[in-house]
Amino acid sequence: MPAPLGKTPTKKMPKIEVFGLKDSQSTRAAVRFFRERRIVVRFVDLRATDPAELRRLRDRLVPAAYLDGAGAAAGADPGAGPMDINRLRLPLVRYGDDVTAGQDETAWKAWLARRAAR
Repeated sequence: MPAPLGKTPTKKMPKIEVFGLKDSQSTRAAVRFFRERRIVVRFVDLRATDPAELRRLRDRLVPAAYLDGAGAAAGADPGAGPMDINRLRLPLVRYGDDVTAGQDETAWKAWLARRAAR
């Protein structure tokens, strides 16, 4: 486990938000991925997230990208009503305008490489 990071990010650190559940293994893995790279992340519990915030995240992803296999196979229309957090592929990770659903380490590495190239 890497050394604990401070709570205050510096200008060199990207602003990354991890939306998930505390008891989700994939959410913990996403937080660990960034912490191992000495990046401070902001964890947001989906149970306490504003529905409007969830809609903004949903609008940036296609339904197949953020619904788990059961929800996508059932032909669920996520835009029809309130989002069921139990059907989401966790975690939802946001970096600026980019959002990923599930463990997408290749996209996360691309974000960090793009940040380092600046």
